This record gives sequence, C-alpha cells and structure tokens, in this order.
Amino acid sequence: MRYRKYSAYLREKYGARVHRIPLQAGFFCPNKDGRLSNKGCVFCDAYGSGPTTFNPLPIKEQIREGIKWAKRRYRARYFIAYFQAFTNTYNRPKIIEERLREALNFPEVVEISIGTRPDCLPEPILDVLERIAVEKELWVEIGLESAHFKSLEWMNRNHTLADFIDAVLRTKRRRKIKIGVHTILGVPGEGKREAIETARTISALPVDGIKIHPLHVLKDTELERFYKKGELQLLSLEEFISLAVDFIENIREDIVIMRISGERTKELFIAPDWALKKQEVLKKIDAEFERRGTMQGAKLKLGLSKDECVPLKEPVKLEKN
Repeated sequence: MRYRKYSAYLREKYGARVHRIPLQAGFFCPNKDGRLSNKGCVFCDAYGSGPTTFNPLPIKEQIREGIKWAKRRYRARYFIAYFQAFTNTYNRPKIIEERLREALNFPEVVEISIGTRPDCLPEPILDVLERIAVEKELWVEIGLESAHFKSLEWMNRNHTLADFIDAVLRTKRRRKIKIGVHTILGVPGEGKREAIETARTISALPVDGIKIHPLHVLKDTELERFYKKGELQLLSLEEFISLAVDFIENIREDIVIMRISGERTKELFIAPDWALKKQEVLKKIDAEFERRGTMQGAKLKLGLSKDECVPLKEPVKLEKN
C-alpha cells in the first residue's frame, strides 16, 4: 500500500467494515452568526458541510436510523458517530457533553468524530472531550484548509495558522484524543510549493489523520458567485492527481489519510465534474503512486539529520588579533 488508507486502518483495528454516520447536533458557527463574520467560509453551503437535509430528530434517533440504513446498504458492522455539520464545539460545555454522550449509548458505535474550527477549542471544552475520549475513541477534526495566511484570508476563514498550531498542541496534551486535519488543494494562488509547505507544517505536529479535498464549488456559496463570474480557476483532474501525490509524499508516514475527495450530492454540486467520481479519482491516485514508484512520506524532510549537520568543508579558522 502506497499510503495509509483510512478504510484499511479501520478494518485492521476493528476486523470488520466501519461506516460513518453523519449527524446534526444543532450547533452553528461563529463565522456565520456574526461573532467573526456573517458570510462564513467561501466554500461553505447552507448545511455547514453536514448532511444535506435538515434532520429534526434527537441525536439518539439519528444514530439509530443511520445504523439501520448502513447495515442494510453496506452491511457495516461497526459505526462512527460523526458530528459533522457546522462547528461542533461552539456551544456551552454542558450542552456539548450532553449531545456527545448520546453516542455512548450504542455499543456498535466504536468511535466519535467531531468537526470543528481551530479557534473553538478552549480548555473547558477540551475537558469535556477528554472525559468522552476516556470512555470511547474520539477524534477531533480541525479545519486548517491551508497553512498560508493569504489563502485563509481569501477563504474568509477568520483564523490563523497560529490558532491551528495552538489548538493541536493543547488538544494533544489531553489523554487519548486523536486529531484529524482538513485541508484543501487548489486554492487560488497556491501551487505545488504551497501545498508541500502545508503538508510539512502538518507533519511537524502531533496529528493522527488528514482529509484532503480539492477546491470545489457548491450551490449557494460565495465560490459559486466567483465561479459564475469567471473569477475562479479550478484544478483539472490531472492537476489534482499530481498535486495530491506531491502532498502525500510530504505527509508523515504514520498519519492516516482519511479522505482524498470532496463528497456532496449531485444536486448541490456545481464544479468540477470529475470531483463527483470518487472511485475514479482514487484509482488514478493509486496509479500515479505506482508510476512514480513513491509512497507516503517519501519526500518529507524536516531539518538536517545528525550526519548532514557535519560540514562538507572545514570551518574557516578565525585569526587572532
């Protein structure tokens, strides 16, 4: 295997197919409610990157219905309760804990995963997540998207790389919490060098998993307006394949690659068309790894090794006055 695939990681860990159940916990986002901005991120749709239909059911019922559906559709045996929509640590700690604990009532739910922003992980909320993580495997998925300030500004993220580094380091001090990172390739102004720098930044931190998304356009987003005005150039499939492999070559080899695609229903999707063909994209990425004869982490380099710190030339002798 050329890179550490999430599906293989889960099957190896649990011995059976594991399926994610996307949940709506009723939380919102500080980048949409006026605390940081009213616009939200340029790529975010009305569903906050979560399930594409509003689900008024209590969390326990959402999980029960999700398990029933996934057992029938995928014959899954175990499940991940994925608190996906909007920012799932943006509320009072007591409310967050109450909603997360709903997932603990299902023995077939083997993990809980929580999508959030790097600026929404204060210590009282980390206290909550640590308590949950002691009882069940828990991932915090933090949206970085890019390590570059200009890209974060263009996306209207309203957080910085410093916020992300701070969140990762403080979260990792807590017992058992695993950290996933969301990234985007193809942001305007970024190329291979910028993608590699983001990968190297992530690899230098105590991160456990990563999701890699191509920049794609959804309906009713700021990106849609840019795209329709002809102000947005998206990656071709070939460009994304090459860039994704460049990126993974610079990801630390123990980090799990949780996703290399963008997933949305066709009704909400505008462009690029190839991003809807997930299996084709993954096959082409595998083929590119084979063509290059490379693998995850093959080109990652952080600093000089002990041997490389030995000078190639003798140091200049300083003359005494």
